[in-house]
Amino acid sequence: MLIGPERRNEIIAEMKNRNTPISGKSLAQKFQVSRQIIVQDIALIRAAGYDIISTNKGYLLNEPYEVSRIFKVAHTDEELEDELFSILDLGGKVVNVMINHKVYGHMEATLNINSRRKAETFLEDIRTGKSSPLKNITSNYHYHKVVADSEETLNLIEEMLKTKGFFVETVDTDRRE
Repeated sequence: MLIGPERRNEIIAEMKNRNTPISGKSLAQKFQVSRQIIVQDIALIRAAGYDIISTNKGYLLNEPYEVSRIFKVAHTDEELEDELFSILDLGGKVVNVMINHKVYGHMEATLNINSRRKAETFLEDIRTGKSSPLKNITSNYHYHKVVADSEETLNLIEEMLKTKGFFVETVDTDRRE
């Protein structure tokens, strides 16, 4: 059984991983505590700054619901636009680009590309020689953390990456090769 702070962190994680309310009864059963303990936990979580809505079906964390996945991909410079636009068009946001260099180790750059306009700005910077893609130092292999509104959207993005030949593998968020 989890102690208070650990249980509250797990309750927050549970709420972040769903976009439907979760009942106090369900939480009480999951954490093997009374419903009253859950009510107290919710009050403490709210006091810590989380916006939790109480509905007739349970508790709901009032923040945008997002899921993420790290994709290992490979493509040429010429295919960069197609990769970005395809992810965006399916509802994804490209959070970053990462590589694992055999000498330099893990390198990461924040992108936060969530629209074609932002992608165009990024691509223009690449085209005009402001910089070159990070993937170029690892034989085109790189990773993107992509966020979306659902696992279904991430699955569509993964299928599209496979269809276009960009997909190498999905990577656990705890490891990157």
